[in-house]
Amino acid sequence: MTALRPERDSSGVPYDEQYASYGEPGAFEEPGAFEAAVDHLADPLTDPLPGQHPSPWFRSGPAEPEPPRQPVPPQQPEQPQEREWYDPEGYARDWYGVREPTYEELYGAYAPQQAASEVPQPQPQPPVDDETVGLRTADTRRIADPEPAHDAPLEGEGRAARRKAARKGSPRPSGSGGASGSSSATAGSAAPLSRVEARRAERARRPTTGAVVSRGIGELFITVGVLMLLFVTYQLWWTNIRAHQQANGAASDLQEKWAKGKGKPGAFEPGQGFALLHIPRLDVVVPIAEGIDKSKVLDRGMVGHYNEGGTKTPMPDAKKGNFAVAGHRNTHGEPFRYINQLEPGDPIIVETQDKYFVYKMASILPQTQPSNTSVIGPVPPGSGFTKEGRYITLTTCTPEFTSKYRMIVWGKMVEERPRGKGKPSALVN
Repeated sequence: MTALRPERDSSGVPYDEQYASYGEPGAFEEPGAFEAAVDHLADPLTDPLPGQHPSPWFRSGPAEPEPPRQPVPPQQPEQPQEREWYDPEGYARDWYGVREPTYEELYGAYAPQQAASEVPQPQPQPPVDDETVGLRTADTRRIADPEPAHDAPLEGEGRAARRKAARKGSPRPSGSGGASGSSSATAGSAAPLSRVEARRAERARRPTTGAVVSRGIGELFITVGVLMLLFVTYQLWWTNIRAHQQANGAASDLQEKWAKGKGKPGAFEPGQGFALLHIPRLDVVVPIAEGIDKSKVLDRGMVGHYNEGGTKTPMPDAKKGNFAVAGHRNTHGEPFRYINQLEPGDPIIVETQDKYFVYKMASILPQTQPSNTSVIGPVPPGSGFTKEGRYITLTTCTPEFTSKYRMIVWGKMVEERPRGKGKPSALVN
C-alpha cells in the first residue's frame, strides 16, 4: 500500500504555510465566484458561437427569449456581369512560349501496352465561350492580312489589351491566349501562323522574277501564235471570199455594159475590165482587166493583161501576137490554182463584147525565173512554136504559196467566133 504524501516537504515547512501568500483558504467559496471565474475562460474546444453561452449548465439567469424573425425580402434577379476572360494556357504561352506536347499527351502514358482492340475514349471538350470564339476566329483572319491594325495589341500586352481588341473586332497577334483552341474552331489541327511566318508565306506565294519573265515570254508567244493564225486564216480563207465577190461583181458589170452596147474594143484604163476568160476543164470564169497591178487587178480576183513597157502584149483580136495574162495561184481568188492540170488540147476561151477567141492548150513550162520575160514574146522559147502566130500565155507563181518562180502555160488560137453565131461548142458542152 502506497504511503500518503506527507504534509510537509523536505524543508520541514508545512504546505499551508508555504502557500499562505496565495490567499486564505476558502477565498473562492463565495456564492457565484467559481461560475464567474469559469465564464472568463477561453477554451478553444468549447468556444461558443456569437450570442451563445458556452454551456447550458453555467447559465446564471433565465434563458433570453429568441428575437422575432424578420421577413426575408424577395431576392432581386442578379444582373449579368461581364465575366473576365482568362486562359491559363494562353497566359503561360505569353510568358514561356508554345509548349511542345509530351509523348504521354500525344500517345498516352501506356500507349505501347494498349491492346489493338481498345477504342480510344473521346476527350472532353472545353466549354465554348463567346469571347474566346471571337478571338480564335480573329487569328485566322490575320493570315490573309498579315499587317495588324493600328489599334491591335502586340504580343505581351496582357489580357486587358486582348479583350479590348476582341470587343473592337481587331485581329489578335499569334501566340496570345486562346490561340490554342483556334485550330479546332477554324483551321483544324494546324496552328495559326505568327506575323513573321505569315509574311514569309506571303513572300513565298509571290512569283519570282524568273517566273514573271517566263510567264511574259509565254504570253508573248501565245499572242504571236494567235496573230499568225488569224493572219493565215485571213490569207487563205477571207481573201478568197472577198476576191470572188469582187470578181463576180466585175463580171456582172461587164456583161451589163455589153448588153447596153458599151465597152467597144479599144484602149482601156488600168484596172478596167474588157473580157472574160473561160477554162472549162477547171470551171474557171474570171474577168480580164487592163494591167497587172497587184492591188487594182490581181488582188481583186481578176486576171491582168501585160500592157506596159517591155512586157506589153497585143490584144486577142490582133492578127499576130502573143496575148499574155497573169493571175494568182493561191489566195485572192486564186484563178490559176490548177492550171498545172491542163493537158494539150484543152480549150481556153477569151470572150469579148463582139467575139469568142478559142485557144487550144499547147505546152507548159513548170518553172522559170520571174525575170524571164521571153516567155511572153511573139515566139516564146520552149513553147514549141516556131514562128509568129496568134497565141495566149498564162503566167502564175510557183511553188504554191510562194512567188519564187513562175509557171507558164501556152495555147494556140484555133477559132475566132462572132457572138452572132452563138457560143463555141466548148462552152455549150
